[in-house]
Amino acid sequence: MIAAQRLTRRFGSRVVVDDVSFEVERSEIVALLGPNGAGKTTTMRMLAGLISPTRGTVAIDGVQLTRATGTLLRNRIGFLTEAPGVWDRLTVRENLQVYAGLYGLANRNGVIDRALETFELTDHASDRAAELSKGMRQKVALAGALVHDPKVIILDEPLTGLDAGSARQVKTVLRERVAAGGTVIMTTHILEVAERMADRIGVIAAGRLVAEGTLTELRQQNGHNDTSLEDMFIALVDSEAAAA
Repeated sequence: MIAAQRLTRRFGSRVVVDDVSFEVERSEIVALLGPNGAGKTTTMRMLAGLISPTRGTVAIDGVQLTRATGTLLRNRIGFLTEAPGVWDRLTVRENLQVYAGLYGLANRNGVIDRALETFELTDHASDRAAELSKGMRQKVALAGALVHDPKVIILDEPLTGLDAGSARQVKTVLRERVAAGGTVIMTTHILEVAERMADRIGVIAAGRLVAEGTLTELRQQNGHNDTSLEDMFIALVDSEAAAA
């Protein structure tokens, strides 16, 4: 469903993403881990078509993502940015109406009602976004990103600000989407989330994909079958920093 080939992104003379290649299959969750500034968010923005790679390609469901195909692929992709787009002066329902309008959805009220119910936002539908907690705003942004039932879901730190109950609810929604044939790629700083949710894990450091595979495969690559994900992550990042 997602194929990234040799993705590279420069900003001036600075290389932020450096020759990154990977694939995410249908009915799979992949988690990207990396320290701050590793290039995770830039990678996600290229996958979603918000910025173009300096070099390399992205294909969604077999279609190469370009400026010409962006409109065609838009309705297949749900994207949550690291800084979610929620309009303070609008109510929760009005925010979702904006998202539904962006995707040209018919029967918007029915679609929005389902999104409100899925994320347990029905009782807050008339609340203005400015009155919501950070976690509630995150849930509104997630509902907006998924309101059009996309098959490819790209999430940058989706659990930021969520309490334990809301985080569990979001995890359940994502698993249901994957069970129905969807594809999820997400970044997270919460190693436990990657360990419990992801079918495969990628580690990005200094703009490069330094390891990728299942948890078992990462342990084998590290040479220790009992190594924790935290220890592997730190070792991989430190090794890349030392080689730079």
